[in-house]
Amino acid sequence: MRIDLHTHSTASDGTDTPAELVRAAAAAGLDVVALTDHDTTRGYAQAIDALPAGLTLVTGAELSCRVDGIGLHMLAYLFDPDEPELARERELVRDDRVPRAQAMVGKLRELGVPVTWERVAAIADGGSVGRPHVAEALVELGVVPTVSDAFTSEWLADGGRAYAPKHELDPFTAVRLIKGAGGVAVFAHPLAVKRGRTVPESVIAELAACGLDGVEVDHMDHDGPARERLRALAADHGLLTTGSSDYHGSRKTCRLGEYTTDPEIYGEITRRATGAFPVPGAGGPAAPGA
Repeated sequence: MRIDLHTHSTASDGTDTPAELVRAAAAAGLDVVALTDHDTTRGYAQAIDALPAGLTLVTGAELSCRVDGIGLHMLAYLFDPDEPELARERELVRDDRVPRAQAMVGKLRELGVPVTWERVAAIADGGSVGRPHVAEALVELGVVPTVSDAFTSEWLADGGRAYAPKHELDPFTAVRLIKGAGGVAVFAHPLAVKRGRTVPESVIAELAACGLDGVEVDHMDHDGPARERLRALAADHGLLTTGSSDYHGSRKTCRLGEYTTDPEIYGEITRRATGAFPVPGAGGPAAPGA
């Protein structure tokens, strides 16, 4: 089995619609794919409707968190999307995304960059607007060559010249809410130093003691030593280890299935979840031109 547990669609900051994403996942030879858009479950229905036979969908989300001034992401799998406490927190984060993006646009304009909110909103096209959409506007203007190059202290990285904060969950609260909604909590790319500051290992240990299920190890932003260190930490604290592409369509260079999760780990995730269950494909409509 080939299992990719971290992907994004146009419901947040990917470039594939949920339907396009699941068709692409099947074409890439995946058996299981997780849809983990940022702070939203809006893409579920379309992904399920288009799910090809032979592909299983894991519903999830990637929750925005912050502790001691450091941003991090928590992957939530197979939770009940209607559980009110977690739904309320997701809504607070989503509602703060628009004023936050508008604030970043304002800061960029103060720096002499002729970006407009109208263009950023058009790039987001109804998805949960975020920094990648602002970054794409900077690429269009020739300010930076790639989306990744916008995530520096010069521009949009945490603490950068055009950075603006948004409502984010405390990660310990996030783990509690995910578990309370019957889900499984996995810390996304915890040692991705190229993204900025990362939390100390003591925070991972504390999260494990509070119910964290796993850590994402095999990821494009982790080099060999980082993966070795995370595997050791996982062994020390009884955490599951996952691998994922963090696919964003054409917005990033990663490919579907570039990194995958061991089937035994996937089986344990599904055993632990009580809020929702993986959805087997029944054969969605064929891709255009197929």
